[in-house]
Amino acid sequence: MTNPSATARLAGRREWTAFTVLLLPLLLVSMDVSVLYFAIPAITDQLDPSATQQLWIFDSYAFALSGLLVTMGSLGDRIGRRKLLLIGATAFGLASIGAGYATSPEMLIAARVLLGIGGATLMPSTLALVRNLFQDAKQRGKAIAIWSGAMTGGIALGSVLSGVMLNHFFWGSVFLINVPAMLLLLILVPALVPEFKDPAPGRFDLLGVPLSMAAVLPVVYGLKEIAAEGFEPLYLGCLAAGLAFGYVFVRRRRTRDDAMVSRALFLQGRGFGAGIGLNTVAAFAMMGSAYFTTQYLQSVLGMGPLEAALWSLAPSLVIGAAAPVGAALAQKLDRAYVIAGGFVLAAAGFALIGLVGTDSLWLLLIGAGVLASGIVTVMSLVSDMALTSAPAEKAGSAASLLETGQEFGGALGMAVLGSLGTAVYRSDLADSEPAVRETLGGAAATAHHVGGEAGEQVLALAREAFVHGMQYAAWGGTALLLGAAVLAAALMRGIEAPAPPAAGTEDRAHEATYR
Repeated sequence: MTNPSATARLAGRREWTAFTVLLLPLLLVSMDVSVLYFAIPAITDQLDPSATQQLWIFDSYAFALSGLLVTMGSLGDRIGRRKLLLIGATAFGLASIGAGYATSPEMLIAARVLLGIGGATLMPSTLALVRNLFQDAKQRGKAIAIWSGAMTGGIALGSVLSGVMLNHFFWGSVFLINVPAMLLLLILVPALVPEFKDPAPGRFDLLGVPLSMAAVLPVVYGLKEIAAEGFEPLYLGCLAAGLAFGYVFVRRRRTRDDAMVSRALFLQGRGFGAGIGLNTVAAFAMMGSAYFTTQYLQSVLGMGPLEAALWSLAPSLVIGAAAPVGAALAQKLDRAYVIAGGFVLAAAGFALIGLVGTDSLWLLLIGAGVLASGIVTVMSLVSDMALTSAPAEKAGSAASLLETGQEFGGALGMAVLGSLGTAVYRSDLADSEPAVRETLGGAAATAHHVGGEAGEQVLALAREAFVHGMQYAAWGGTALLLGAAVLAAALMRGIEAPAPPAAGTEDRAHEATYR
């Protein structure tokens, strides 16, 4: 079998410098997912949002981001990924200023929507440009491993940075920190990052824009609300509506040459579709575990928000090494087995979390670190395989589908594992007061109101019930990941990166962008 790397152009210092610049928007978009965790009390004090407005301040960013990823990936393939990145960076910076100086809840919600739109342009653009910058399989695998680690670390870093900024500055500073970073990006990207786009993109699928949003947004909303409120008819109806629109979207893709998601993405072998599916499972596990670990640190161990955020950074110390090690192993072994090994490692992490008691900080952190190491290994390898399997001119669309799958997987993980844990919690407290039985937060409020030894007993029982539910969810996650390991070994065995373009055509186009 021909080694694709043997004739592929090796990336040099310029490409690696450009890649370093591309990590900046990735970090900022990832951080904005969690940057409001500590700022919301100050925002509530200054802007006085209603309960509904407070929810939209949190969720509007994620909804805009997830709803537009597919659209922006396709748009980047047509107008140029660097151009879309620069447009998105400008929008993200301006929206950050609007959010930082918002004078009303409505203004802040609108700014968060614009931040989500900007983020939807930045994320697929950065990953697609990585695909184009690195033609050598080994170098590309290493770059995507670093990219995956940076994305995961950015989410954890956002909450910590938020706490640090709020200790020294006003609440708007958590948004304004984006502005100098985006200005730096606007200066460096034109000088360092070449332009890439589809030379023959065809017409833009205007009808595909509302169809993709109608497929994604109701499902993400329904899953998020099911995780928080349970299986209400409205949320189940949202899931059904999203799936119906998704069916129409897929049918359109199969029957039209100008559909937003090109059929060419799925005609290059098994790597692309399998990669998206396994990436979704990995996101399911990552966000499903985070749903419990963050609550455990604050509500079971009684940590403050900043202390809990700092402790949650501890697993990140091992994540940084996991993806590069996985990429190196994939150069020597069939990557299907390395991906399966990543799932098994993550399952072991979930199993450790399943042994956590009501006072098991170090066991929780070790379990979370092992799980995250396995998941980041999986994400980096399947992302590399999916992007490599897709045609280079469709890299933006491919990246957007990978990231949309992650949004689905994360929301589904919180909904399914969260609902499982909640069911066990409520079953254990079936004879308690409704407020205690509803959530651990409600139990803590009731215990504070009751006070004394009786209050401490109520809180102790609630903490034990929460941990019991977390254990059941962790064992469920363990079984899922072991099943994913078997699927990965079966579905992805023998898949190799496609051969490089004939006669060095991609090399010549690559060089032309610099001239």
